[in-house]
Amino acid sequence: MLTENQTLMTRARESLKGNWGIVVGVTLVYFLITAIAGSPKFIKIAGFIIGGPMALGYQIFFLSLIRRKNITFGMLFEGFNNFLTALGAYVLMIIFVILWLLLLIVPGIIAAMSYSLTWFIIADNPAIGPLEAIRKSKQMMMGHKWKLFYLSCRFWAWILLGFVTAGIGFLWIGPYMMASFAHFYQDLLDNAAVASSTDGQVRTLPTDGVTPDAPV
Repeated sequence: MLTENQTLMTRARESLKGNWGIVVGVTLVYFLITAIAGSPKFIKIAGFIIGGPMALGYQIFFLSLIRRKNITFGMLFEGFNNFLTALGAYVLMIIFVILWLLLLIVPGIIAAMSYSLTWFIIADNPAIGPLEAIRKSKQMMMGHKWKLFYLSCRFWAWILLGFVTAGIGFLWIGPYMMASFAHFYQDLLDNAAVASSTDGQVRTLPTDGVTPDAPV
């Protein structure tokens, strides 16, 4: 049975407790690098090239955080260790979302929700291909897109506060949201493991690159 969104947010706050210093620092550097690389004054293509690896590294950091592993500042750049996969996934997701947006706004939003677990999946499965990771995300999100949508909606007031504070508040709001989404992903994995065990197969949760559905 899936965990309620309110509980996921509580778990996120617990994960962040005592780690706010490094979390805010990593978020600040992440925002600065992606903003500068994507600015008109810079070579804008750079923002496109590093967008995937930076997003992957940011989510590697938060997966380690919620799993109570040792977190380091350098995790933010670990996405570059899997550069081609991260870049490929980034490009494919942009293309797919744009194609859905050409139909209507709602299909585009639904597509974005379907692909939302891609970075977490790559973080757990470094050997996976970009298209396979996207497909895996779509598979995991089947029947759960509304749940993620409702979880996102719980942050509307926080997002408003971020704008009111001229964006400074996002240094704390962003990590809160990302930790909640990481717990959402972990909750899906936990439930999948329980469900698979009822079928007579014992499966391991992914840690350090183990495929989540690999039988033991």
